[in-house]
Amino acid sequence: MKKEITSKKSAPIKPGLHTNTPLFNKENYKLMLLGIIVMAIGFILMSGGRSSNPQEFDANAIFSFRRITLAPILIVAGLVIEVFAIMKKSKEEPKA
Repeated sequence: MKKEITSKKSAPIKPGLHTNTPLFNKENYKLMLLGIIVMAIGFILMSGGRSSNPQEFDANAIFSFRRITLAPILIVAGLVIEVFAIMKKSKEEPKA
């Protein structure tokens, strides 16, 4: 008795299951750009700190409200916007 070797073929692809629609729409990309801009503003606000005299330590310049509080809040807000932009589902357009 010989055993026949058969190959397992995948099920045929049903029409309509695989579509070539983009993963994100225009609104998602706008939100992603907004999140990147908000994070960039946060990083810009956090930078700096150059003093005219490198021998002096200016605690007010380093530990200011802008660097310790405002900049991290903007960076986290930008990250939240990015997550929202990725997770947001696009509105389905009615088919005519």
